[in-house]
Amino acid sequence: MIDRLLFAHPRSVGESYAEHFVTASRFGATMLAGGAACLVHAAVPALFTRTASERIKRLYGEMKARQPAFADRRPAFDEPEWQLEYEI
Repeated sequence: MIDRLLFAHPRSVGESYAEHFVTASRFGATMLAGGAACLVHAAVPALFTRTASERIKRLYGEMKARQPAFADRRPAFDEPEWQLEYEI
């Protein structure tokens, strides 16, 4: 149970628990900052006009570049559930 909850996913993406923790925390903090910028932008449209979209694009690029190459399956970003239905 512990292995499934804490270690299986990091292992599946070629990371240790600590590596995955640091990366996921950084991604989460970046998303929170982008979300805060969106909220400020909603109230004052002249502020943070591209902040959130730039963060999203940067994170997507990083995530795509980090996908491990597995011989038995394609990268996650090629899976149907990861395909964009629309583009911002």
